[in-house]
Amino acid sequence: MEMKFKGKIWKLGDNIDTDIILPTQWLTLGDMDKVKMYAFEPLRPELAAAIRPGDIIVAGKNFGCGSSREMAPEALARLGVRCIVARSFARIFFRNAINNGLLLIECDLADAVTEGDVIEVEVNHCIRAGGREFPIPKIAENVFRIVEAGGLVKYMQALNRVQKSKGVE
Repeated sequence: MEMKFKGKIWKLGDNIDTDIILPTQWLTLGDMDKVKMYAFEPLRPELAAAIRPGDIIVAGKNFGCGSSREMAPEALARLGVRCIVARSFARIFFRNAINNGLLLIECDLADAVTEGDVIEVEVNHCIRAGGREFPIPKIAENVFRIVEAGGLVKYMQALNRVQKSKGVE
């Protein structure tokens, strides 16, 4: 379970709820490639267009609070967000993010970095930022495999293909 990557960070505050991550009025567009461009619109209308694949969101506490809107983490994954580092996450957002293949890491990093910084994440070990190392908790192997596969559906499809190739029904 080794993974190491770097990314540019975008900083957000505390209590970023799913209505801020993905406003309700845009859900009727249907096509997630259109919907994703409205991510964070109430807070920072320019942010979705500025995010590049591999970028990292760093936030404070309670990221993803509010409704159980599964499209919120899906939009972030579609934008190419590599991972979200926050002091804490709302529980249902955490599960929905994992199901969409989005890596979430709990770490109190927000006060130690500046937007635009590039940080290095070494999964199950630490985050390196500004010449410092910030320890991070280990990710359960099953959660890591789901994220690595790109989400729960893709993970289960791959698992089913393996089982069928071994003659397991």
